[in-house]
Amino acid sequence: MARETISDDAQASDEQPPLTAAQAAGVAVECLAELTSHPLQGVTSVEPTDDGWLVEIEVLEDRRIPSSADIMALYQVEIDFDENLLAYRRTKRYIRGSTDIGSRGQR
Repeated sequence: MARETISDDAQASDEQPPLTAAQAAGVAVECLAELTSHPLQGVTSVEPTDDGWLVEIEVLEDRRIPSSADIMALYQVEIDFDENLLAYRRTKRYIRGSTDIGSRGQR
């Protein structure tokens, strides 16, 4: 039985290390930047899922004057452990100056 454990450990060391939250956020930002023509403002959350990571990114959808009237959006991007894009969706639109954009998951 000890041999099986050793070979399992050796096999595990040959595999790539798991995707970290920071790496998943970077991959999600790259994917969303390619898919949209809007400037990305930043990552607002990163959560593990069974298949990888769920990353929420804030995006500037429409620049206005004054900037407090800019139209912003939150996008959810799903990334698997192999750094592949599984899905993305816009979950919320709001005015930058808004103080109550609601909690995550509400539309």
